[in-house]
Amino acid sequence: MRQAGRYQAAYRKIRETHTLPEIVRDPELTARVTRLPVETLGVDAAILFADITTPLYGMGVRLEIVEGRGPVIENPIQSPKDVEQLLPFDPKAHVPFVLAAIRLLKEELKVPLIGFAGAPFTLASYLVEGGPSKNFARVKRFMLTAPEAWHRLMEKLTGAMAAYLKAQTAAGADALMVFDSWIGRLTRRQYQTYVLPHQKRLFAELKETGRPTIHFGTGTMHLLELLKEAGGDAIGVDTSTPLAWARERLGPTPVQGNLDPAVLLADQSTIAAEIEAVLAENAGQPGHVFNLGHGMLPMTPEENAAFAVETVHRLTGR
Repeated sequence: MRQAGRYQAAYRKIRETHTLPEIVRDPELTARVTRLPVETLGVDAAILFADITTPLYGMGVRLEIVEGRGPVIENPIQSPKDVEQLLPFDPKAHVPFVLAAIRLLKEELKVPLIGFAGAPFTLASYLVEGGPSKNFARVKRFMLTAPEAWHRLMEKLTGAMAAYLKAQTAAGADALMVFDSWIGRLTRRQYQTYVLPHQKRLFAELKETGRPTIHFGTGTMHLLELLKEAGGDAIGVDTSTPLAWARERLGPTPVQGNLDPAVLLADQSTIAAEIEAVLAENAGQPGHVFNLGHGMLPMTPEENAAFAVETVHRLTGR
């Protein structure tokens, strides 16, 4: 879960001279940043360092990553005509640097590499809202008042993300994670009508790769069974969803989660106790990928993150 980042002194040093897009477009730098948590924390897998908006450049979207704000879209989608102006996405032509970074990492890493992409709804939210949103009013209005254009937009994004993730596996990614960061803002009916068919298509296409997939969203307690229906070999469970409750509803489907990232700001005895509590909630059931329930907070002490990994290994006999 967003292993590399501002909590690392080495990463902050790199950011003094390179922007996020510059790092992503430099395979050597991407590989270096991706390796940092593996080398310093001892995690069991590496997560490719990239940004979920990276493929959008190749689709003709003009965007800028603004520090403290996230992606800002200069040409947001406001009409069906805007949807049709999105260009076809070609991973080899538009993101060769991402694929080159994966090939480099496969030569260097001794642990599996997880590739990832943003889910169609989350990407559509940025495209319609023009950036991050508090209430998602614009995207919901577009979805509800222009359903044909909405589904066309989702079809384009689904095809693009399927191609992107397939290219990552061809380059060497061992597993894939689909992030639907904002999906929890939808009702169950909205998800079933406007998102579920497209997520099903995405995960059906990813099955062709033979790689395991993880389906993650935030605020998804009311959508959990629908996420399972949409697909994914494992379902990511965020911090707000009780792990034991999720396991009851998901049955044998593996889960990923769900330690509160804020726990890593506490003293180490508290961290150990909270980790034990998460493991106790899982009650020894197979198919649990221990992880945070969302991304690591920038103020997290590196030694606490390393201690958490060490504690999980100790308590689970790794």
